[in-house]
Amino acid sequence: MDRGALCAGVRRVHPVIVPRALGTVGARWPQNGAIDKPYPVEIVPLIPEFLNRRRTKFTYPLRVMEDLGIDRPAFGFVIGGVALQPDEGARLVDVFNPYATVFDQWNAAAAAARGAGLVDEVGGKWRATGKGRDLFARVRREADAFLATLTPIPSADLARLAGLLGRALAAVEASDVPKDHIPRTARFKGDGTIAMVALENALFGLWQARDDCHMSSWRAAAFDGPTFDVLTRVWRKEAQSEQELATKLAQQRPDDLRRALAKLRRDGLVASEGLAATERGASMRQAIEDETDRRFFAPWPSDVGTQGPWIRDHLAAVNAYLAPAA
Repeated sequence: MDRGALCAGVRRVHPVIVPRALGTVGARWPQNGAIDKPYPVEIVPLIPEFLNRRRTKFTYPLRVMEDLGIDRPAFGFVIGGVALQPDEGARLVDVFNPYATVFDQWNAAAAAARGAGLVDEVGGKWRATGKGRDLFARVRREADAFLATLTPIPSADLARLAGLLGRALAAVEASDVPKDHIPRTARFKGDGTIAMVALENALFGLWQARDDCHMSSWRAAAFDGPTFDVLTRVWRKEAQSEQELATKLAQQRPDDLRRALAKLRRDGLVASEGLAATERGASMRQAIEDETDRRFFAPWPSDVGTQGPWIRDHLAAVNAYLAPAA
């Protein structure tokens, strides 16, 4: 997760694609929804767009940071990370990014947050202190008040949009998708009687659900997070050489990257020469994308699914209001 996403309470999720063999995996995950294909996948990129924009003009955190003597990374470490975890705390890999092997980039933020008495660390697990949870609650209340001032689309449409997406979230929550991140939604939620807050609740929850659907899809294909991230970068053609790839994967140790590439080559997913996905590797990566979509959308009620174009258009309008084009 990058720091901008963290401050918005958003985890990075690969723009997703399980080999055709995963059709058998899908059969082990029956869903209760009745949505028909094609799935409304055009909604997916609008979710993080909303989450990254909806508090752009929310200035309360600036005052809090000044009062506490902390910077934005430390604030985000608490509000967008540790405070969303269970009372017993969580390891950094569970708080942030399952694709990383090193977390040194968070050392300064963690130290500042701990120095301010907002978090502590015991046995490798980070948890919010009472002071940290009080800060989270204050930020939540102020965010609700801020969001209540926004009218991006007519109020009836905003309420309908929040309601449809809230029903989609409830359906995924009731499904048998593994729930690593979905429980964060209950800790994040604000006052759902405010339409914009209800929309934020729904979209934050759907993004956690999307993450869980994606992670369960690549785990079902026998990947670990760091190795899967390497395959994704190669498949996207983000680098022309291993050296260039290493610069784009600063969250992994060079030795971890070399081991991941060696495994992917042994498995026939990355070419033995150069840096390119094989036909099998590309097919597998696309299939994981497809399986992620299936797990995410299959539980949605059919009447919500049929409103996909309406949801897309109105969510896009909300996003445009939050950050008008230059």
